[in-house]
Amino acid sequence: MNKIVLDASAVLAVLNREPGADRLTPEMLSTATSSTVNLAEVQGKLVSMGLAPGDAWEATLSPIREATAFTAEHAEATGNLITKTRPRGLSLGDRACLALGIVLRAPVYTADKSWKKLKLGVPIHLIR
Repeated sequence: MNKIVLDASAVLAVLNREPGADRLTPEMLSTATSSTVNLAEVQGKLVSMGLAPGDAWEATLSPIREATAFTAEHAEATGNLITKTRPRGLSLGDRACLALGIVLRAPVYTADKSWKKLKLGVPIHLIR
């Protein structure tokens, strides 16, 4: 199986055992990556929920196979998505996730329903 990209919402769904998390099978997660931008978002959520920073970081990394560093190529792709995603209100983190999927040519998984109608040349899968 090829690599898949997880948005922060998908990582949090797995960690919190939220609805839709079961759509991300162990086989899929064994190929999963997330942008370090999205992992920072997950880390922040977990720390704000009261987890110690070290424990939060360990939990943040646990559902994915690898963290993908946010590079200049990803930054350019993220910036280029602004006009296509502005009408849907996507954040910088959302665009960073989508940019990673585009650069890697890998499907993106999210719990964010506002992504449903995006046409960006990368498969987008809603987990719920």
